[in-house]
Amino acid sequence: MPPKRVFITVAEVSGDKHAAQLIRSLRAIDPTVRVEGLGGHEMAEAGATIHHETVGQAAMMHHALARVREVLRLLKWTRRHYEKGPPDLHVCVDSPAMNFHFAKLAHSFRVPVLYYVAPQVWAWREGRVKKLRRWVDRVACILPFEEQYFRQHGVSATFVGHPLFDELPSERAAQRGGPRFPQRPPVIGLLAGSRRSEATANFPHQLDVARQVLSAFPEATFEIPTTPATDAVVRKHLARDPTLSSRASVGLGRFDDMVPRCDLCLTVSGTATLHVAGWGVPMVVVYRGNPVLWHLLGRWLVRTRTYSLVNLLSDVRRHTVPEFIPWYGSNEPVARHVVGMLKDPAQLDAQRAALRQLIRTLDRPGASMNAARLAMGMIVSEQATVRMGQ
Repeated sequence: MPPKRVFITVAEVSGDKHAAQLIRSLRAIDPTVRVEGLGGHEMAEAGATIHHETVGQAAMMHHALARVREVLRLLKWTRRHYEKGPPDLHVCVDSPAMNFHFAKLAHSFRVPVLYYVAPQVWAWREGRVKKLRRWVDRVACILPFEEQYFRQHGVSATFVGHPLFDELPSERAAQRGGPRFPQRPPVIGLLAGSRRSEATANFPHQLDVARQVLSAFPEATFEIPTTPATDAVVRKHLARDPTLSSRASVGLGRFDDMVPRCDLCLTVSGTATLHVAGWGVPMVVVYRGNPVLWHLLGRWLVRTRTYSLVNLLSDVRRHTVPEFIPWYGSNEPVARHVVGMLKDPAQLDAQRAALRQLIRTLDRPGASMNAARLAMGMIVSEQATVRMGQ
């Protein structure tokens, strides 16, 4: 019997990381499995054949329109690739704007489709759930409430756990040891996101907040982890402020080295908030938005009571972490909130305790292996169906 073939499509840094963990788990189950697809260097390092790099130019919202031509080109290439011989399974990882198209393509070739890191249709544009029912065979959910939601909407879904906790060290408390603020000057994390467009929109304003923090705490220092897509943006803006540059450290790919050293993080929304929570670090969540787009579209499309993932996972009406989403206009309210938390360390302690409680149900490894078992089960089931039909 020929080796099983899995084709994976991702469009951004976090998806590349999650796919890489999935690939390692697939190979742990079946060392002969052949994995290929569209992705980044993390997938390649895990052993996948990457036909086209799709991670470096990741974008969101109106910036994503610039990728339309690229996606059309990749769809055309993938169709030709499938015509030569379709794989046994197609795995879409996150990024529905791109991956719905690839799910539809795979479905047209009668290739089973697994969607890993489900699109957040429960938050906005719920009508997209119809596309999931039509083109996707199974959904591997990473948030506890999603399994019931999708099943109620006629989608076959299984909660597998959150892949972030496959990537984080299991013993994190020791890494966060040593003296902390106020026993020493505060260390503030500035997390501008994983996409270039995110960093371009948010980082200059985060720097403005940092200047106001320095006015209140002249000995404060800043930790700024970056990704390959954001490193140049961060360094360009930071270089324009010699005072801040002398107080800041920039680290490419060093999120898990830098965040544990922080007393408070100013972070964009998204998976980064859960990542920070995994380290038990208090945070203020922001996301710089266009006020015109927000009032015309965003406020009508987004259906959730809150926007930060950490707050969405909370079962209380009060926010676990303060959020400024959408963030536009003056930076003063954000800076005032950050400085206020630092001047009242009891707020930091209270948020640390709330974050530890929040992630308790998620803080266990196994998501990648659970998703891999689901994937291999789909292949075996499909092959059995084919044999019965012959």
